[in-house]
Amino acid sequence: MHFITLDSNTDFNGWRKAARVLAQNDVKPSDVTWAVRGNEPQLLEPPMADQAFQPPQGSFNVSAKFVELAQSAILHRDVKRFAILYRLVWRLRSHHDLLSAADDPDVALATAMAKAVHRDQHRMQALTRFREIGREQYSHFVAWFEPEHHIVEATAPFFASRFADMPWSILTPDVCAHWDGHAVSITSGIPNEGAPIETRLEEIWRHHYAGIFNAVRLKVKATQTERPKPYWRNLPEASIIKQLIADTECWIGSGIANAGAASERWPEASMKRKSSSSAENIETLREEAASCRACPLYKNATQTVFGEGPQAAQIVLVGEQPGDKEDLAGKPFVGPAGLMLDRALQQAGVDRKKVYITNAVKHFKFVPRGKIRLHQKPNTPEIKACRQWYERELASIKPDLVVAMGATSAQCVFGKLTPINKNRGHLIDLSDGIKALVTVHPSFILRQPDEDARAREYARLVDDFRIAADFLKKSVRAA
Repeated sequence: MHFITLDSNTDFNGWRKAARVLAQNDVKPSDVTWAVRGNEPQLLEPPMADQAFQPPQGSFNVSAKFVELAQSAILHRDVKRFAILYRLVWRLRSHHDLLSAADDPDVALATAMAKAVHRDQHRMQALTRFREIGREQYSHFVAWFEPEHHIVEATAPFFASRFADMPWSILTPDVCAHWDGHAVSITSGIPNEGAPIETRLEEIWRHHYAGIFNAVRLKVKATQTERPKPYWRNLPEASIIKQLIADTECWIGSGIANAGAASERWPEASMKRKSSSSAENIETLREEAASCRACPLYKNATQTVFGEGPQAAQIVLVGEQPGDKEDLAGKPFVGPAGLMLDRALQQAGVDRKKVYITNAVKHFKFVPRGKIRLHQKPNTPEIKACRQWYERELASIKPDLVVAMGATSAQCVFGKLTPINKNRGHLIDLSDGIKALVTVHPSFILRQPDEDARAREYARLVDDFRIAADFLKKSVRAA
């Protein structure tokens, strides 16, 4: 009998190396006992020392399909998984198409294990909720999750990529994963008592969840499958899910009984969307936009970055999209381009505090390059999908002047591709008596190759803002 002790529950490399040596030495699966260090079985007699293996005769290979299957199945919590996978290795030597036999007991077991692991990883990605510990530069984000299988190490890279600029820890009873902005580290698990307690972020999330809860697409059984009750105690939204479902069922029942009249009614607790109208204020729009799913950009962005400024602003400045700093802060123009914008507005005589500033696209579009997120230009479908927010902002504020900064912004404001240099330097009529002014985005100046070019383009930007300032002065005198 051969006793193989692996370093951990997820020691795939150790299992793979041992399985290869055993198979090459023609060791039958029934002659191997697998264990994990620290969890070795208690034997009545100590095992005899393994005889030295003879140099293997020949070699064999397994398919990439099996390696992928084994890498997932080995994360399952079933203690027999190592033996099942080795039995497959043993049989694959002579039956190369074994994995195609879906009704084979060993293949079916390994496949079911892999599927269970993938399902648990999906739940971890979807149901992990971070809570903020500390404030400002001392803040750290902590989450508690109770996995069914040994998935934490394999799933941690997803969170490192998704929350690269946020120091976080995911605590579980098995092991804990930590991200410091540079690397993921794994430490021992902690008991349930170590789970983080509720914080101010919980109420914010519950409000957001109620806003995005889609009554029309509600499938109670599917909801309970994706969010099994054992996970509910770790979800901030768990306290309102039952009420949201009850509201929806009540609404659906009313709709059946009153087919045309009730079809437009929505449960107040779960749906807070309103039709577009000039009566909407900016705060209402901001809350609604927080759950926008009109295009795929929301999937990777940290949050919706909505406009900011006074409700009665006479000027609306429209940028292109949030940058890295804006995506994290949740406010427009707070990065390097924002500093340049502030300086240019002040030099032109425009008070930024009296200006409403927004972006044509409200989510950050980027491509990751290591720890850096590089801006990507929004495409036309993304601009069109987000234009409803600009239109509703405009209807709510009713400004005298809109300043489009950059090509993406101009496309949003005018509803079509609009060249910058051909149209800048003069006012353009929009509908409802609103004027428009086209100029470059401040980031365009930052990208200039030398100091002379930057100074020249900055002076032109200030001149464009002076046109806006002069227009406001004339509007005030006319009033």
